[in-house]
Parts: sequence; C-alpha cells; structure tokens
Amino acid sequence: MFHWNRKTTVSSAAFALMSGLMLQTQAVAAEVDAKNLLKAMSDYVASQKAISFGYDSNLEIVTADHQKLLLASSGKVEVGRPDKLRVTRFGGFADIEMVFDGKSVTLVGKESNLYAQIELPGTVEHLIDEMRDKLGRPVPGADLLLPDAYNKLMEGVTDIKDLGSGVIGGVECDHLAFRAKDVDWQIWIAQGENPRPCRYVITASQVDQAPQYSIQIRDWKTGVDVAAEDYSFINKTDAKRVDLKDLADTDELPDHLRMGDKK
Repeated sequence: MFHWNRKTTVSSAAFALMSGLMLQTQAVAAEVDAKNLLKAMSDYVASQKAISFGYDSNLEIVTADHQKLLLASSGKVEVGRPDKLRVTRFGGFADIEMVFDGKSVTLVGKESNLYAQIELPGTVEHLIDEMRDKLGRPVPGADLLLPDAYNKLMEGVTDIKDLGSGVIGGVECDHLAFRAKDVDWQIWIAQGENPRPCRYVITASQVDQAPQYSIQIRDWKTGVDVAAEDYSFINKTDAKRVDLKDLADTDELPDHLRMGDKK
C-alpha cells in the first residue's frame, strides 16, 4: 500500500519540475536545430551564382460557399546572379514566360502572342520585390531565392518545430514548420552537403478555411551544370506589345477567379 508522506510529495514535485525542464530544453534545442537548418539552406542558395530548377505549384482557393479548389501549374526557373532571371509557367489558364536581363523585365503570353515590357534596372532581389509589391505578379518560389532568405522567412515567426525527416521526390529531407501572425509555413530541405529546398508550403491561417500555396522543386542544378542562357527577350513570334494591364492571366490566380469573384 502506498503511504503518503512529505518526502514523497517533495520527490514528486522535484521529478515533475525536472521533467518539465528537460522537455523545455529539448524544445529549445529542436528550435535551434531548425533555425540552423534553415540558415544553412539560405546560405547555400545565396552562394550559388547560377541556379535552375523545375517546379510544380498548387494554389488553393476557397469559394464563397466554402468549396476548396486547387489550381496546378508547372514551370522552370533559371537564375544568373546578380541580375538575370527567366521563369516559365504553364497551367490550365495560361502559358507565360518572364525574362529579366538586368535592365528590363518582359512578360510574354505565349497563347495570346502578346508581351509587356517594363524598364526595371537592378538585381534579381530588386526585381522580386517590385514584381510582388508593385506589379502584383510574384515570382514562383521567390522567398527561397533572396540572398537574405533566412531573415525574410523568419520575420514575425513565433513558433518553430523540427518535425524530423520526410521524403520529397525520393530525396530525404529535414521537415520544418513555422508559425507567424498571419501564416503558417513549412519547408522540406534536402539532407547532405547541398541543402536545397524541396517543398515549401504556405497556409493563410487567418483566412477562412485556411487556403494553401505550395511549390515542389525538382531537377535542381547549380554552377557549371546550368546551361548558359541568353536572358534577353527575342521576339521570335512577332508578338504584339501591350500594356501590362492588358496582358491577361500572368499570375497563378486567373483573372476570372480574383478575390471577390462569385464564379
């Protein structure tokens, strides 16, 4: 029979305290590990002068009656630091190419045979910011390409979890989860000497039904494995030049499904 006494109470309290401290220490260690893994990925990507990869993206939208719809696209990204970028995207609504030569950015609608060109001198980082903040046409996977990706991704983060291993496209990855005020996001980073991003998922946690955006990266190449590309726009199809506002469906969300549309 168990007999209660003061020593038992003290021992139980000490054990509970010690267990709590151990769990807290483990949580802190896991958070530090997750930060280090993310920083290693950021540093690795930033150190590459030439990068190319294919991608498959999924954009989830929610209708007024709470039906979730998934829009799928595929494409390719080619980066030549500091000021060259080519992006293609092929989906159910558009076939788009974007070319940046350090001086101007050109968006081409291949099906419509129209293009828009904007003077936008600067680096790839400057282009990414301008395309997202001023032109409303974000570059797929852009958060991962910035030279200070770690600091950008960690802005406002309030919770960090190291979820162990996961496998993406046959590649074993470290699976990390982060929470900020308005979004939750997860990333899978290839294990080994080349910690490249393999999948990136953003969840709009404060939006009704929490829609997600995800991008899965494949055929990753860097350095000499990246074929030399001409990043200038060559109008081989006699495409007609138009204003950017007249070039339809250049974003992953088609124009007819814009926020507030009841269709």
